[in-house]
Amino acid sequence: MAEYQDIYLILSAILFTIGCGGVITRKNAIVVFLCIEIMLGAVNLAFITFSRANSSPEGIFMVMCIMAVAAAEAAVGLAIFVLLYRKTGSINIDKFNLLKW
Repeated sequence: MAEYQDIYLILSAILFTIGCGGVITRKNAIVVFLCIEIMLGAVNLAFITFSRANSSPEGIFMVMCIMAVAAAEAAVGLAIFVLLYRKTGSINIDKFNLLKW
């Protein structure tokens, strides 16, 4: 089992890097949102890997908490995107200055 832990952690690091790259380089709000979800999935994979390595349930508890936050983020985030699209006609991040004072 120990030889597979390295593979899972490397996969988690690759997924997190892809997510970070997408957040930094993309202009579409939906794509940025999906890249954040990829990053959360990578963190979940790392938590599960460490939990299995230590035979402790704390990692699984953290994954459940992260999944609950991700579900709430998806519901609220997509609602905000729909409202911003109705107001501006675009979901380009550069055009969003509505939240500034």
